[in-house]
Amino acid sequence: MLDHNFTLPALLALEDGRVFNGYSIGAAGNAIGEICFNTSMSGYQEVLTDPSYRGQIVTMTYPLIGNYGTSPEDGESEKLQVNGFVIEELSRVESSWRAAEDLKAYLKRNGIPAIGGIDTRSLTRHLRTQGAMRACLSTNGSSEAEAVARAKAAPGLEEIDLVGEVSTKEIYEWDPEGRESVRFGKALPAVSGKEPLVVLYDFGVKRNILRLLRDHGMRVMVVPSSTTATEALALNPDGIFLSNGPGDPAVLTQAHKTACELAETKPVFGICLGHQILSLAFGASTFKLKFGHRGANQPVQDLRTGRVLITSQNHGYAVKEEGLPADLEVTHRHLNDGTVAGIRHRSKQIQAVQFHPEASPGPHDSAPFFEEFLKVLRG
Repeated sequence: MLDHNFTLPALLALEDGRVFNGYSIGAAGNAIGEICFNTSMSGYQEVLTDPSYRGQIVTMTYPLIGNYGTSPEDGESEKLQVNGFVIEELSRVESSWRAAEDLKAYLKRNGIPAIGGIDTRSLTRHLRTQGAMRACLSTNGSSEAEAVARAKAAPGLEEIDLVGEVSTKEIYEWDPEGRESVRFGKALPAVSGKEPLVVLYDFGVKRNILRLLRDHGMRVMVVPSSTTATEALALNPDGIFLSNGPGDPAVLTQAHKTACELAETKPVFGICLGHQILSLAFGASTFKLKFGHRGANQPVQDLRTGRVLITSQNHGYAVKEEGLPADLEVTHRHLNDGTVAGIRHRSKQIQAVQFHPEASPGPHDSAPFFEEFLKVLRG
């Protein structure tokens, strides 16, 4: 029988003074960061391990979390990336043959403070009304006043080098033997050297992006976010891929410059933060959304075909359509608020989307993105 005797009190304090009381379901301690909410009904382990959530406290709006436990195969990175985790109710059992560990033990083992017993509907409505803000999650007996003060003193996302924290420090080839990139339950063959070579800039890449690039017949060389255009081109790639990642895209000025240089000679594709970096590289600007787009149920229209896609998204910033350079064409639009969800260059081989085609809402509405990339690489 699992231990679900929740006796240790915990609290969540927002910088505007709003406080929610609950109980600890994770590690003891304090967590500070920008609080956000995710509207997915499942995928909590992918959320916890997504590097794009670095520096944030994540609230799941779905009321029951943990019902299928956790599995080593489901992580999007090597470790948990969130600063803290907020849910309403923790499932008392995990019903899945793949479950290796229950969610509570998983959070505690990885040192992530987490709180349950929160009215997440009320919290979400508050954030939708007031906008994104800093918060403190405390499970060590802090007073409400102390927790509010910590929330107010927390640095903003633009003040922290989040990409530097999550990016690889060394160049490596992703899964050349085909052991990690599984298709239909079977490992892929080892690379032959005849596949198109993609240099992927790691701003906080999700593992499934790497899997799907290999799955679509590409060889993938992963490089640090600080890699210069000269260093990347020295690898003789057929194309460049800019990954997702955390934080404010406007502060990554060196990445903007590098992307612009690479686009002069190579096809460049981007996802999420990569989409924002590419847009900024060609003269666009970005802004912070009031409460972000985070969930597996985000409707996006492909303006080229009129088709509506159900997409997975995780971002707090967006590209401004007002003042968008004439060279950039909007290809996708978020239907909830009309924001830009995809762009392409009118004369260069550049395309990017704000959503995550490697995720599985729809369940595969946006998967052709990788096929389009491969088609460009093959000419």
